[in-house]
Amino acid sequence: MSIRLFRHEALVMASRSADAVRQRVRAGELIRVRRGVYADADSWRTARPEDVVVARARAVHLTSSRAPVFSHETAAALHGLPLFRPDLVRSHVILGEARPGGPAGTVRHRGVVTADEVVEIDGLRCTSLARTVADLSRCASFDQAVVVADAALRVVGGHARGSYDRQRAEAFVDEVSTCARDSAHGRGQSDRVMRFADGRAELPGESISRIRLREMGFREIQLQVAVPGPGTTYFVDFGLAEAKAFGEFDGRLKYVDGRLTRGLSSDEVFDREKRREDWIRGTTQRRLVRWGWGDLASAETLARRLAAFGIEPPRRA
Repeated sequence: MSIRLFRHEALVMASRSADAVRQRVRAGELIRVRRGVYADADSWRTARPEDVVVARARAVHLTSSRAPVFSHETAAALHGLPLFRPDLVRSHVILGEARPGGPAGTVRHRGVVTADEVVEIDGLRCTSLARTVADLSRCASFDQAVVVADAALRVVGGHARGSYDRQRAEAFVDEVSTCARDSAHGRGQSDRVMRFADGRAELPGESISRIRLREMGFREIQLQVAVPGPGTTYFVDFGLAEAKAFGEFDGRLKYVDGRLTRGLSSDEVFDREKRREDWIRGTTQRRLVRWGWGDLASAETLARRLAAFGIEPPRRA
């Protein structure tokens, strides 16, 4: 959901006084995004973090004398990628070595951006998908970078379960690695992120889950494991071969998103999920455990969740 922005001049004309605009801000009806740009407070508070990041970028663009090139997590949001713990206050821009500092309220990254590394999305200039992933893989935390890299590979390799295009995904990883090698620092972390990234992770929570499982000591982590069902194929988020178990990240989105529930009520969705899980457990003789965001704070918290179901990571020397 995009957040509609309002210029101060337009609000003054509509309200017929600048004081009326200030009163609306004090009353909590308007949010001041940056000097001269406002947003409806209700839509701002209920928006996804990625939409807030995009709205701040639009506000920077509206108030800049020269169109900036957005980068890093701001560019990722413009590309439609999910973010993990993003900066909701500042926008990221990239500047050439010779250019003066960027506008206020921005994180300014120095670097060379070639013409083919800049794209335009909905009127805003930003780094290309590969350059964006390369920059984040070098500079962001491992968790943040993997969430974006997984999502980018999902765009490149395809969303449909069972039809992930590995060849296209590998070509994209090579492109990202080439971009990262042009930088003087962060190349080692970028290589680590891209070796770990996998577009078969369907949600940020699945990306973070995979990281935590790896931190716990699991190495044979299968993604989107197909289990033949009655007249259909079920897919399980994680196969933990070393523990002979399955795991699923449950962000509860599947119970409320109309695109996923296909018109079914919450009770019908829960009943369908229960029958699905009973079938998987019964036919595979493997344990299946669900976890949520609260279990992903650390490897230790996820380990406690799995241990409650008798699932332990392998012991390693």
